[in-house]
Amino acid sequence: MTHPREEVRARLRTDRPHSARVWNYLLGGKDNYPVDSEAGEIILKTFPEFAAVARLQRRFLSRAVRFLAGEAGVRQFLDIGTGLPTADNTHELAQRIAPESRIVYVDNDPLVLVHAQALLTSSVEGACAYVDADVRNPERILAEAAKTLDLSRPVALTMLGIMGQISDAERPADLVSTLMSALPPGSYLALSDGTNTNEALSTAVGVYNGQSANTYHLRSPQEIASFFAGLEPVEPGVVPTAAWRPDAGRAEEDTADVSVCGVAVKK
Repeated sequence: MTHPREEVRARLRTDRPHSARVWNYLLGGKDNYPVDSEAGEIILKTFPEFAAVARLQRRFLSRAVRFLAGEAGVRQFLDIGTGLPTADNTHELAQRIAPESRIVYVDNDPLVLVHAQALLTSSVEGACAYVDADVRNPERILAEAAKTLDLSRPVALTMLGIMGQISDAERPADLVSTLMSALPPGSYLALSDGTNTNEALSTAVGVYNGQSANTYHLRSPQEIASFFAGLEPVEPGVVPTAAWRPDAGRAEEDTADVSVCGVAVKK
């Protein structure tokens, strides 16, 4: 019988780069292994703007959650592909506006889950929960989320950079549809992902895929927009990440348009 610690060690795969840890390195974090920082440096040599793109996506999360908890009045969040904790995580952003907000984080990296349980603590009025699951198993995610969230009331589903980790053969649009179908009208989808519109980024991702434990699949902006099928887009629609409701008076970093994002509501 495998000891639990041995199982966790095997799942960590410290001999191969992992997307959450490489992303953490690109964001300036310290929760990564040498193999992850080495992969991050290779990416940056090929596409030097990648760290800025990572920061840009993180700022989209902040703007989207502020909209969802504020203007849209959502009080429940299902964050799939959590990544390693950093500043302004989903529950902090939401509970800053509405302390009673309830958040369920989902990831399948044991290092992410350990850090999440230690660092992502809820307000007294709200709740945070953590689910060890893969986006490829939406039924399990929904069953576990229902222990913390009331799925008869609106939920904001956030999926940042996660669908690129799903191959076309695994039918990513069907996974999104399954999750949204289980949520009631008034629920939202906030999603962003990398595009295949930049040759240097495509080369960098190809190098990363050659050594990583998990591969990333860049798609056209039109393919990413198709994940919102059947939902009503929130203005300005599916756009380059820097263009989605930018903060007034704050200039975004000058980077290539290599990711798109959007928010849409289920009517």
